[in-house]
Amino acid sequence: MPEAGKQPKGVHAGRAFGLLAAIFVVAFGLAVLLLAADQQRVLEANDRLQERTVPEIIRYQRLARNLEQLRQEGERIFAVSSHASRQQSMFVVTLIASHPSVLEHPQAARLAREAEQFLGKVVSQSAQDEKRPAAYYEEWQRLAERLGIQVDDVSIEGVNLASGDLKLASAAMMLARYKLIAVLVLVGLFLVAFVILVRRHLIYPLQRIDRALSGLSAEHPVPAFDTSRMLEIQSVEEAIREHHALLIQNEEIRRGLEALANKDGLTGLMNRRYFMQSAEVELQRAQRYRRPVTVAMADLDYFKKLNDTYGHAAGDAVLRVFAERVRETLRQSDLVCRYGGEEFAFLFPEITPAETAILTERLRASAADNEVVLPDGRRVTATVSIGLADASECPIEIALRHADEALYEAKRLGRNRVVIGGGATVIKLVQENR
Repeated sequence: MPEAGKQPKGVHAGRAFGLLAAIFVVAFGLAVLLLAADQQRVLEANDRLQERTVPEIIRYQRLARNLEQLRQEGERIFAVSSHASRQQSMFVVTLIASHPSVLEHPQAARLAREAEQFLGKVVSQSAQDEKRPAAYYEEWQRLAERLGIQVDDVSIEGVNLASGDLKLASAAMMLARYKLIAVLVLVGLFLVAFVILVRRHLIYPLQRIDRALSGLSAEHPVPAFDTSRMLEIQSVEEAIREHHALLIQNEEIRRGLEALANKDGLTGLMNRRYFMQSAEVELQRAQRYRRPVTVAMADLDYFKKLNDTYGHAAGDAVLRVFAERVRETLRQSDLVCRYGGEEFAFLFPEITPAETAILTERLRASAADNEVVLPDGRRVTATVSIGLADASECPIEIALRHADEALYEAKRLGRNRVVIGGGATVIKLVQENR
């Protein structure tokens, strides 16, 4: 095919991948070298901080702390009234003034010696007269202010000492960030180009097929595919279409078989076999979790007489109408089947017999209050008798037997009523129709 000759997929993809790889390797290698240079500058700045700057900062902090302590001891000399306490503070002042961290800083050393001499004079004067130090306090305040300024200056010097190295490190890190962004952009462009080529020639057709297979169902329309230039892809797509047609046929057959196996052909309700299976599962769940569950048996009153009077077609119409009223009245979670003839069986999960009686009473009233139009146009009223039983602590067969006993009690009491039963004894007459 001419179009196939225009697209040598393997060769075209190989050339594109090779070119992309070469460009990527060269650009990425250059970016890595530039990043390595920036990293080296950061490491050098870090080494300077650790080997030189940090010890200097510590020395400045120690100097500032000593000067501040010197100032505090000077204040103490003026604050205390004992000459012995002044001598003790003076001893500390002398130690601070001769501390190596103070002596290494010329300006601080001069100010410390000046403070030492001044305070020494004050202490010697206080030995003669305890009140003499007060005369020097104003001068001491000026000297203490200079000490405070010196403390601030020393702290600032320590901070400024690290600023240069930090600025260099920050500049190198900022430059490295820009280069890293450029590398990421380069990698992104390479990945975009790579994905476009692979997706166009290989991945996209496979993804299209995968999506079609994932959503392949008889309920969905046949998958629509774009025209592919690959014969293998075309073959797979055609196989998917054929498989979809088979799914539709199988689904139609399955639904027909399910309707035959599980539903009553006249009313559309569950048949007895399917009801018993479903009710057994629901009953086991309710008993396992100790949840309420109720069963019921219902029987259309005088149904044989209706059949004899109006014919079997009329009886079928009454059964269909009653089944429709059941679907309208009951909840979606309730199970109901045509148990046999004009008898119906029910299972009501999550409600007690007393609560079920309210629901089934609505069903009974609906049947009693509405006429059924027969095929020949005549109208009849078909009432129903219902028996209820608690099924939360017994098998489904026993519960249905109890409900059947309650149903017979409803028949005995005059029909067209709901009766709650338990075991062999009728517990409660729910409604008595006069």
